[in-house]
Amino acid sequence: MNDQISPSDFHASTGVEDWRVVGDGACAYFATPSFEVATRFVAAIGRLDGAASHPPDIDVRSDGVTVRLVTRSAEWYGMSARDADVAAAISSAAHDLGLTGDPSQVQSYLVVPGAPETSAIIPFWRAVLGYEPRPDSPDEDLVDPHDRGPGFWFERMREPRGDGGGAIHFAVWVPPEQAEARVRAAVAAGGRIVRDEYAPSWWTLADAAGNEADVATIQGRD
Repeated sequence: MNDQISPSDFHASTGVEDWRVVGDGACAYFATPSFEVATRFVAAIGRLDGAASHPPDIDVRSDGVTVRLVTRSAEWYGMSARDADVAAAISSAAHDLGLTGDPSQVQSYLVVPGAPETSAIIPFWRAVLGYEPRPDSPDEDLVDPHDRGPGFWFERMREPRGDGGGAIHFAVWVPPEQAEARVRAAVAAGGRIVRDEYAPSWWTLADAAGNEADVATIQGRD
């Protein structure tokens, strides 16, 4: 695919100020005063040039609409120049309706099962979830075929649990400017930082019982 771009390239594009690239694409949130306005906005998106050939994922609620754009193929799962063009057009349609993007409301999350040998557990999760391998990384990722649920990324554990088993943690993807505040809030709520040597790409935190979650951003991932 010859129009692949990095997250930084996407953010440098014109007209995408409402958008933030998180773990599974570029997302924007537009607050709406009513469900009727939300549906009008979705209808306006449907009329945009390029939307039919590269349709976004849309979550519609009475108080807001969340839109996601990502390019998927057997070679690439990420941003493209086409995503940037459609994102700018969607923002323009939102502004025409008096809607404003709020990047602080954008996030996504990823479920990360870990195991000494991930190949031994992926078939189970594929069967129990009804998911399918992600085309560009079938040995590492499973995705919802209808793009409703979070992705699953399987991590080989360098330090298995004492009983030789695995563990599951979550990765919460947030805009870069929101990450440190999210980490501080988690610590203030009783959590602790397990490791931060990879920040600002991600911080690993744990709750009082030792359950872990990453606060992740796209910084340092181009």
